[in-house]
Amino acid sequence: MAIDTTMKTSGSSSGGGRAPSADTGRRPRRRRPGRAWVKTVVALLLVVEIYPLVWMFLTSLKSNNDYLDNSTWSLPTTWEWGNYTEAWTTGNIGLYIQNSVLAVLPALALILLLGTAAGFALQVMVWKGRSLTLLIFLAGMMIPPQMILLPLFTVYFQTGLSGTLWPLILTYTGTGLPLTVFMMATYYKTVPRELFEAATIDGAGILRAFWTISVPMVRNALLTVGLVQFFFIWNDLLIALTFTNDQDLRTIQVGLLNFTGDFGATQYGPLFAAICINVFGTLVIYLFLNQKVMKGLTSGAVKG
Repeated sequence: MAIDTTMKTSGSSSGGGRAPSADTGRRPRRRRPGRAWVKTVVALLLVVEIYPLVWMFLTSLKSNNDYLDNSTWSLPTTWEWGNYTEAWTTGNIGLYIQNSVLAVLPALALILLLGTAAGFALQVMVWKGRSLTLLIFLAGMMIPPQMILLPLFTVYFQTGLSGTLWPLILTYTGTGLPLTVFMMATYYKTVPRELFEAATIDGAGILRAFWTISVPMVRNALLTVGLVQFFFIWNDLLIALTFTNDQDLRTIQVGLLNFTGDFGATQYGPLFAAICINVFGTLVIYLFLNQKVMKGLTSGAVKG
């Protein structure tokens, strides 16, 4: 009995019957090499996007001599915070921003109202010739704005609209409608038709179905399209420079051309201060509405 017990004990303690330990069963985790590259690319993109903003802000705090005599990449020797005051008062940036708001907001309201109604009529309503009408709107996107400036200038002059902001409002509305109609018609494809059928059975007319059902369903799309059109119109220079023959009617993009001092010398400090006011103001609007824009972009995607 003793021999058998010894043999079993020795056999159980031999290397062949040893149970694997918990440490040897674990495999070391391997780091994915792709993550490091992704972080590097994201960091480079952040530098590319943020560094020009920082440089622009630092340049807005330089004096004119500091900008011309020292290196472009150097820090300001004296921090000229008065450049912002000069840009707002002497440069009339407040007046130019007011003119931009008075021209952009009415045009944006007309674009969204008419574009949404046209998208609803082209995609939801059934009538003969709607496909051809949509093609005509798409053809309007292919016409360069430079081709219509001279005929429009003649029409505005003959009708007595020159010297007001109406040429800007009407031109912005006409040039922004084709893209808006196309995008809103695309968004209306995602709205279930059963909603409109149920509203029709309940006795709702076309106008009620449009305002109470379709508009709330595409509100994120309206915000997205409105923000895209806002940046297009706000940053316009060609149309505003063509139709604003009065200095008191100039928009902010045209007003940035007026930062000249004695003998035509450019005042770089106030100029960059005015650019900072323009850029950072629109950047705050985009950051505030960023999530809504993302929802609006994804709501128009094709569902699988």
